[in-house]
Amino acid sequence: MTSLRDAGMTSKAWPFVEARTLLKRVEKSGKDHVLFETGYGPSGLPHIGTFGEVSRTTMVRRAFEVISDIPTRLICFSDDLDGMRKVPSNVPNPERLEQYMQLPLTSVPDPFEKYESFGHHNNAMLRRFLDTFGFDYEFISGKEYYESGAFDAVLLRAAEKYDDVMAVMLKSLREERRETYSIFLPMHPESGRVMYVPMKHVDAKAGTVTFEDETGKEFTVPVTGGNVKLQWKPDFGARWASLGVDFEMYGKDHATNTPIYDGICRVLGGRAPEHFTYELFLDAEGHKISKTSGNGLTIDEWLTYASTESLSYFMYQKPKTAKRMHFDVIPKAVDEYHQQLRAYPTQDDAGKLNNPVFHIHGHNVPASDMVVPFAMLLNLASVSGAEDKDTLWGFIQRYAPEASAATNPQMDQAAEFAVRYYNDFVKPTKVFRAPSDQERAAMVDLVARLKVWDGGLDAEALQSMVFAVGKEHAFDPLRNWFTALYEVLLGASQGPRFGGFIALYGVDETIALIEAQLAA
Repeated sequence: MTSLRDAGMTSKAWPFVEARTLLKRVEKSGKDHVLFETGYGPSGLPHIGTFGEVSRTTMVRRAFEVISDIPTRLICFSDDLDGMRKVPSNVPNPERLEQYMQLPLTSVPDPFEKYESFGHHNNAMLRRFLDTFGFDYEFISGKEYYESGAFDAVLLRAAEKYDDVMAVMLKSLREERRETYSIFLPMHPESGRVMYVPMKHVDAKAGTVTFEDETGKEFTVPVTGGNVKLQWKPDFGARWASLGVDFEMYGKDHATNTPIYDGICRVLGGRAPEHFTYELFLDAEGHKISKTSGNGLTIDEWLTYASTESLSYFMYQKPKTAKRMHFDVIPKAVDEYHQQLRAYPTQDDAGKLNNPVFHIHGHNVPASDMVVPFAMLLNLASVSGAEDKDTLWGFIQRYAPEASAATNPQMDQAAEFAVRYYNDFVKPTKVFRAPSDQERAAMVDLVARLKVWDGGLDAEALQSMVFAVGKEHAFDPLRNWFTALYEVLLGASQGPRFGGFIALYGVDETIALIEAQLAA
């Protein structure tokens, strides 16, 4: 383990870079544990971006545990006392929620009619998915944190330092917004709504705030016990101060607020945590993924077509680069994940710590039993018209007789995913084209060579033969030959190594496929 720790102290993998910064911080402060936090606004159903934040935070936590024995904790904090300011479009009968505007999310009825409130429902969806991935975390409900009194000390300090906290906030606000802004959002004693109104008076000694509602009626409420919550920016900094957070990551859209969060944390007596800002996830059109609009992939949608580990792999890759989250990225993520699994046992400690699968699995990296790539399975499903995974297993076992559903569970799961993905996304968009004269001549030549082929199902030998056909028929660049095979035979613009495809699908079957498409 010592050599692994040494490798972690020099690793260029981004989680280790963050972990080393964090280690310096904690060693300087003398804290007896490290607190990681990730925040969640339950205004809509959890999406992949939500998962990505927890997943990536866990990767930094895992890296930290390689280089240090200092205990760690991860808190997932839900701001579920926030008022509902917009009705999500991706819930049943959204119009029914219009009457509950400005009520805390934990006071809005659950449109799915499964939990006591909309906030409780979305919290449950978040926890369910985090549990599916086996994250080690502590869940904190903002409602419970405020109402239990756990936040009281910091709220009283916010009342005491009201002018100082407001000074931090006001620098970032437009002039007209400054007139009505308050860091405190009182709960209306009669309607229960979250009130976005200026404070008439803040009594630090009594620990109360006074405000008027829209009718002009005046109320005075304590800042403690859940009678008041903080606006979301002050809430960020106050939470850091209250909990003693050491590390939090968030999206690029929060980056400009970092000085505000840090400043409020310091005013309230805390030390601002280490930050990591990641680029945003985009949908297929390049728009930011949003919980309320429901665009982009959902958590459940990814898991309908691929394993949880493939999603974790996608999250690890280049967090500082904006990435589109749509269905087309799934096959690539699956195959690259398994490539890294196969490489892991052969790597030294430095290589292992730079391998994404370490950051997904820690010290318990499994072996890959994928004898056929996922992309190849999709092409196999395409040409065979597979409606179930058993059809694919017929081809897989001819190619790899020792493989079976029992001994290759990852392969079995992938075969099922491939059939589902093919039927939902590939089949509806398949477009075959006729070959050009050059392409037709090359394909006739390929058929002739396959008919006298005696090299068995050697994928590399078959690939070399296909390669030779392309060269002899003067394709320049040579990739145009393979593109032609994909577009004419598979109805796709790209595909697997064609020699591997022949080995899997079968020589006779490939001959029949080519002849059928040439005759079409």
